[in-house]
Amino acid sequence: MPELPEVEALAEFLREEAVGRTVTRVDAVAISALKTFQPPITDLAGRTIAAVGRYGKFLDLTMRAQGSTEGSAEVAGDLHLIVHLARAGWLRWSTSLAEKPPRPGKGPLAVRVHLGDGMGFDLTEAGTQKRLATYVVTDPALVPGVSRLGPDPLADEFTEQALGDVLKAAGRAQLKGILTDQARIAGIGNAYSDEILHAARLSPFKPANGLSGAETATLYAAVRSVLTDAAVRARGLAAKDLKAEKKTNLAVHGRTGQPCPVCGDTVREVSFADSSLQYCPTCQTGGKPLADRRLSRLLK
Repeated sequence: MPELPEVEALAEFLREEAVGRTVTRVDAVAISALKTFQPPITDLAGRTIAAVGRYGKFLDLTMRAQGSTEGSAEVAGDLHLIVHLARAGWLRWSTSLAEKPPRPGKGPLAVRVHLGDGMGFDLTEAGTQKRLATYVVTDPALVPGVSRLGPDPLADEFTEQALGDVLKAAGRAQLKGILTDQARIAGIGNAYSDEILHAARLSPFKPANGLSGAETATLYAAVRSVLTDAAVRARGLAAKDLKAEKKTNLAVHGRTGQPCPVCGDTVREVSFADSSLQYCPTCQTGGKPLADRRLSRLLK
């Protein structure tokens, strides 16, 4: 799943490649990906991509009507294409998009955006669970997933005190769930929460109110360093290279059965109905394996 570092890298890539280009056509291939219907996504045709931003794991492409300028009255008429790539979605940039409209079907293509001269991008989604979402709105806050987001962990205002407030409000909630709850902290998903907890040497199931002041400081430092380092590594990469870059730099996530790069212990896994987490017993749980069931507790 694309998380904050990859989505920010995609936003930077689109700022370089797409800003200033005009949408010539939009092909909506998978109706399931369209979460708003008024205005229709086809109304983006003829508008220029004026800016690209990010809210947590949401991409925001500002689409400006022809003739509008920054500070003009027409700016109020901007439309925003908001994209959430979900678990298996991706953005694929192309310099040679086919002009022939694609046929709706069972393939991965959900939305195709033409920018002229063969340029443009596809929004695709692998697998059978179709969760990729696109919204066309006049204000990003109209998207429910955006309006409920917690603080951005790389923002200047996300201080150690701000994290402490999040943990205090969470009570006995477990750290893994807190880090991945978008209403508490925006942009962190399954992979980077595993990496953050490993870097902080904390159990994914430790309750928030069980952290000492020193552990809170360590967790804060891990949040900032893991996400910042990942964002730096992803910066400047083409969209097609981001997935591979992410996988090659993970310490525990997706490495079940392999040695921990810190201590050499075997990385273990806890599986849930539709996801899993990975951790190192020596680094994170005092050498004790976690029970592989929902609502795990340390085995006694």
